[in-house]
Amino acid sequence: MLSGLLIVLLPLLLGYLVPVRHAGLMNLINRGVNASVYLILLLMGVSLAGLEDLMRELSRMGGQALLLFSVITAVNLAALWWLSRRLGLRFDTSPVVANAPTTKLAALIGSLALVAVVVFGVLIGLALSWLGGQTIFPTAERLAEWALYALLALIGCQLRNSGMPLRQIFLNRHGLAIATTLAASSLVGGLIAAPLLGLNWNEGLALASGFGWYSLSAILIGDQLGPLLGGVAFFNDLARELLAFILIPLLIHRHAPLAIGYGGATSMDFTLPVIQQHGGVACVPIAVVSGFILSLLSPPLILFFLSL
Repeated sequence: MLSGLLIVLLPLLLGYLVPVRHAGLMNLINRGVNASVYLILLLMGVSLAGLEDLMRELSRMGGQALLLFSVITAVNLAALWWLSRRLGLRFDTSPVVANAPTTKLAALIGSLALVAVVVFGVLIGLALSWLGGQTIFPTAERLAEWALYALLALIGCQLRNSGMPLRQIFLNRHGLAIATTLAASSLVGGLIAAPLLGLNWNEGLALASGFGWYSLSAILIGDQLGPLLGGVAFFNDLARELLAFILIPLLIHRHAPLAIGYGGATSMDFTLPVIQQHGGVACVPIAVVSGFILSLLSPPLILFFLSL
């Protein structure tokens, strides 16, 4: 499986080596990432439709996702609460941004839209199977694999051209501490959850390594372990983002590392506007650094654990 790890990591590394200096090209790359995510999630839904006894398997997937989410969340919250007390980081007097660029409702709708894409893919798969198109399922898996390679190359390019120098990232001790704590506690949660889910230890670690990046974790894990566990990864990481939208306004003033850190990789994009709106501008660099580190760690960690 190490060869498979190298094959999947290669597009990511190649993309990271490409500097992009034209704003129009960078916008095109960003659109390509979004389009690839929707395409792969649609194909994942089609693949799910090919499971035997679909309703029983979907029920099993929901139960596994809920158990995984509960265990990882409990360990995350305990670790981040400890870090909050240790750092003593508060933003009681930080100016609050009145007009954040994205409302919580819009962010929630954007997250739920991805769920709708998966459901739509399941419906397409069921419709085609009823029409006798059984070959659609292996075809969908092959297309998803090629789309995955393209997505990884584009993500590598995004990370290289994010405007965040590595030196600046690792000098921000608060962001680094939050990312390290979230990553370590998630992996502990994955180890605890693995035997409860009937999985190997490395599979539990892989599922826990999404850090909230639900589109990527679902794609990578679904490619290696099948659409069922890909769906578990997707809903586990999506639930993290949805809970983060609730926790941030409640906790960011008194327990800033917990509020910023729980969003995981999404703290540099989807949950950032909510962090900015309720915590103020002082929270933004910490959130971006924490989210960037977790985004950088997630793909290689998932692929490494899947290769064991």
